[in-house]
Amino acid sequence: MKKVPLQDLPLQYQNIKEELAPEIDRVLSSAAYILGPAVSRFEEDFARYVGTKYCIGCGSGTDALHLALIAAGVKAGDEVITVSYTFVATVWAISYVGATPAFVDIDPHTYCIDARKLEAAITPKTTAVLPVHLYGHTCDMDEIADVCKRHNLVLIEDAAQAHGSTFKGKNAGTFGAASCFSFYPGKNLGAFGEAGGVCTNDPDMADHLRRLRNHSQGERYYYDELGFNYRMDGIQGAILGVKLKHLPAWTAQRHLIAKNYKLSLAGLPGLVLPEIKQWCDSNWYLFVIQHPRRDDLQKHLAMRGVESALHYPLPVHLQKAYAHLGYKQGDLPVSETVAKRCLTLPMFPEMTDDQIDQVAEAVREFCVK
Repeated sequence: MKKVPLQDLPLQYQNIKEELAPEIDRVLSSAAYILGPAVSRFEEDFARYVGTKYCIGCGSGTDALHLALIAAGVKAGDEVITVSYTFVATVWAISYVGATPAFVDIDPHTYCIDARKLEAAITPKTTAVLPVHLYGHTCDMDEIADVCKRHNLVLIEDAAQAHGSTFKGKNAGTFGAASCFSFYPGKNLGAFGEAGGVCTNDPDMADHLRRLRNHSQGERYYYDELGFNYRMDGIQGAILGVKLKHLPAWTAQRHLIAKNYKLSLAGLPGLVLPEIKQWCDSNWYLFVIQHPRRDDLQKHLAMRGVESALHYPLPVHLQKAYAHLGYKQGDLPVSETVAKRCLTLPMFPEMTDDQIDQVAEAVREFCVK
């Protein structure tokens, strides 16, 4: 039995290694190992791709979130509204600056923050909103931006999973004071290690971010504030620069795979397929289904040679690390229900029709038996 992986990064590498080799060699030969020309070129190209004036490369998506919150002026004692159903780095970054996360439940269809519940979560301590474009589906940015404007709150987008996704034709990452991207290897645009970036249209914020990521240095060895070693490696900049050229084609392939999945899996008892709102054009970072017997389904898929994953099995508000906030089971019912039911199926641009069919047949077999 052939196995279908969740992703196939080795295959992607084989397809582009001849393009990568000279770019990596250029970095190694020049000894521009940290930041340098390759990173600068990628920053310019990615900012152009997103539609912002600036991109500041850094060491990871977590770094990007941390830097953006600092540069936006979020500080100890503040509250930042976000979601609990996300990768924990969204919330770590809030804690890193000494602020407190205030969780709002998600929309049951998009898995993004329920914008209708946002305003009720605002308190006198609220200074920022950090929505997450989850699995490639964009948040309702009209409503979120309107609430932030009326209450004078900073809007920072967690776009770690939204490279190329759009809301009403406008790219994710262009709505707030800053947006944060991850280039973790498994992302639609992934490095060969850790990397991230912050996008912004504000020149002063961009300058501040560049200093913060480099130990807060403006002039070398002079430091005006607490800084961080959050720099992007030159090799990662070179790799991302090559991969960015392929991203539109890879995204188009993801759309075709998602379409095939939806056609093959439609109408199965108990199965909930991803729903994309009319105003969103998803990048299909992940194809996430729901089933009330999720764990049994995952075991069945494994027996049929299909890898799957749980994104995310326990919401942040119920994690031990955040027990001190006082949240309890039932406080965010949609997030909690989705976390128990969601399962991620294989999704990568290089998937063959046979692989898609193998996944779909295994899911169908479980749902109708």
